[in-house]
Amino acid sequence: MSGSGRLTVCALAATVAAACALLPLVNPATWLFQAAFLLAVLSGVGALARRVPLARALTVATQLAVALVMLTALFASEQAPAGLLPSPAVFERFGALLTAGAEDVGQYASPAPATDGIRLMLIGGVLAIGLAVDALAVTFRSAAPAGLPLLALYSVAAGLSGGGAGWLWFLLAGCGYLVLLLAEGRDRLAQWGRVFGGAARKGGPAAFGAPDGSAPAPLRTGRRIGAFALGIALVVPAVLPSLGGGLLNTGGGDGDGEGGAISAVNPLVSLQENLNQPEDREVLRYRTNAPSGTDLYLRLVSLDQFDGTAWKTSERALRDVPERMPPTVGLSSAVSTTEIETNISAADSYGQKWLPMPYPATGVEIEGRWRYEPVGRTLVGDGDQTTSDAQYSVRSLVVRPTAKQLAAAPEPPGSLLREYTQVPESLPAEVKATALRVTAGSKNAYERAVKLQDWFATEGGFRYDTTVSSGTGPAAISRFLEDREGFCVHFSFSMAAMARTLDIPARVAVGFMPGTPGAGGIVSVGIRDAHAWPELYFEGVGWTRFEPTPSRGSVPEYAQPQVPAGELPAPAEEEPIRPTAPSAAPSPDDTCAVPGAGAAGCDPLDPQGAAPPSDPGVPLGTVLLVAAGAAVVVLLPLLPLLWRARVRARRLGPGGPGSEDAAARTLAVWQEVIDTAWDHGIPPDGSLTPRRTAERIVRLGRLDGPPAEAVHRIAAAVEQVLYAPVPRATPGLTDVAQVVRAGLRDRLGRAGRLRAALLPRSAARLGWAFSRRRAAVGARWAARRRSVGERLSTLLRRPSRQRG
Repeated sequence: MSGSGRLTVCALAATVAAACALLPLVNPATWLFQAAFLLAVLSGVGALARRVPLARALTVATQLAVALVMLTALFASEQAPAGLLPSPAVFERFGALLTAGAEDVGQYASPAPATDGIRLMLIGGVLAIGLAVDALAVTFRSAAPAGLPLLALYSVAAGLSGGGAGWLWFLLAGCGYLVLLLAEGRDRLAQWGRVFGGAARKGGPAAFGAPDGSAPAPLRTGRRIGAFALGIALVVPAVLPSLGGGLLNTGGGDGDGEGGAISAVNPLVSLQENLNQPEDREVLRYRTNAPSGTDLYLRLVSLDQFDGTAWKTSERALRDVPERMPPTVGLSSAVSTTEIETNISAADSYGQKWLPMPYPATGVEIEGRWRYEPVGRTLVGDGDQTTSDAQYSVRSLVVRPTAKQLAAAPEPPGSLLREYTQVPESLPAEVKATALRVTAGSKNAYERAVKLQDWFATEGGFRYDTTVSSGTGPAAISRFLEDREGFCVHFSFSMAAMARTLDIPARVAVGFMPGTPGAGGIVSVGIRDAHAWPELYFEGVGWTRFEPTPSRGSVPEYAQPQVPAGELPAPAEEEPIRPTAPSAAPSPDDTCAVPGAGAAGCDPLDPQGAAPPSDPGVPLGTVLLVAAGAAVVVLLPLLPLLWRARVRARRLGPGGPGSEDAAARTLAVWQEVIDTAWDHGIPPDGSLTPRRTAERIVRLGRLDGPPAEAVHRIAAAVEQVLYAPVPRATPGLTDVAQVVRAGLRDRLGRAGRLRAALLPRSAARLGWAFSRRRAAVGARWAARRRSVGERLSTLLRRPSRQRG
């Protein structure tokens, strides 16, 4: 085999070996065989083009065209002329698949199902990396820089797999790259003549070596670049924050408030604080044309991740608010529904990131910067946008399933069933045992759900008490099942966890109960109407509300014990009523807590004289590429440090968030204290109140004296702006935060302080923000390509006109 052919095979093998690191992310792994086959075809085309020979740039262009044709045949054959030729419709199809793939990536936890969109992203990405490796290592004969795209491929896989892709995948990727370097070294030496294998004379140089007996310069350079790239590939995934949770999303923590991320105090902590307010203050008013207002719950957000320490909402890709929301997942046309309209007015002091809406909403009319999260069907404020003084109208469905429809519901889709029935291994066995005992004799998932609800609400001897600790982990559930006292958080979380152990998809919704009717058809919702309830999924009906909390809310008609087995008569369709505008806004004093190889090879030359090398040298473009890659590699480890310094300056500087707003300014300082503690080894716990969080930072940080007092002072300021009727600014909080930071630094050794400065753990937020922004850019780019594709299609279909 010639040197060029050997390099081609090694470049192919190195790319496939690096792509294996993506195997744990998607199931089944058949996509890798498709990618390997297409990559082999692409490498063969490159080998033929170099043998002709074609110019280097033309060789790469030919491979790129062949790759596009292969992707067209695989993913868009129905839209392509002759099933192979790219056209505007083909690019439109690619755009739609990439958009759908981005949504799937944001929705599913790994291993995600191999949908068409995800397969296009994987196979197209592997082909792009393979083309880059083949061009650098074979066409331009510079194998060392080819490690950069291989490093990128492995690093992406390592980051998405939650902090490391496993030693086997690293070994495969590293061996592939080393084989490529060795093949190139052998090919370069072959151009200088026959290599003698005899040993070097004692004290003299080896064949073709340097005078001092060392390896030749190209080989030394290759070794150095290879060792450096491999070291980066090993170290970077270990020190960068994990992108766990979803395939591209984490499920943890709050964002920093940028890019439409949810940035609010933990809703569970705030929920308990709201229920224990000494005075019930109005936060919302609404008017609706619903047939009955008793079931009109105003839903904020759904919590769909249970990691063993807390229930939380998954971070998913956000979109622009659509004029008409997509059909409700799982809802069949056989189920009776009525569309209603509700006009809602929020109090000026009610600042919440999530928008309260009836579920499932079909359309929203609201001013301001709001983003739409399609999986939970929720609206989230972008940046500093909140519900404060918001006036908006919501169209939604009243879904009226019958007991017979719920009992006959088929098994949910496999992907949904896997995601929403996950429970942590730390969940005590007694939770599932209790669920099995309570639901013994049930014939289907619906009967099991009703028995669980009734056991909590009436038959199990549970007592409603808002003073019980609001922990949500496995220990809290066990304690709740033993003590049998708690409030809506305990009832909803326990029922959702038990339903998951019975293979019923479940999540928890947080929001408000219907409120109290008043004069003129206006309904008032108070802070004490804050509530949490479980939502269980039934195919054909969708996410369905249950009410296990005794003496709170209303049990839906389909979940009442007296509902007969037969189908209930559906209410007659009502004439649509156009609701009038909401009445006057809530009084201004209302307040609440925020919820929170060479040319074809060479024959052996005459050993009496070595011919000059045929390689003209490394091209300028390759040199520039290597320089750019080296700059990126040097700057990459400094990104967390630079980002953290920027965030700290923004939060604590004079022009920080909410410079004129006491609450925003105080919360920004508090967020900086939490992140500083995280950088110094104290991870945040979103389930704790500010006071408990301060106690935890003092205890774990071993603080005393002024630093401990500073933490408690900032926590007291946070409580004041969150719960006081009139929030007031506390002066000097910026200096107090610096005292806390100095105290935490003094308690660490030199290594710990260096770790906190160079690799701050709170830089995980950088990964979260990058994921969100990449999803937004991808969505905008896909929309633009679809628009261009539609215009080109219109021009191509337009009949030619006769010229006058």
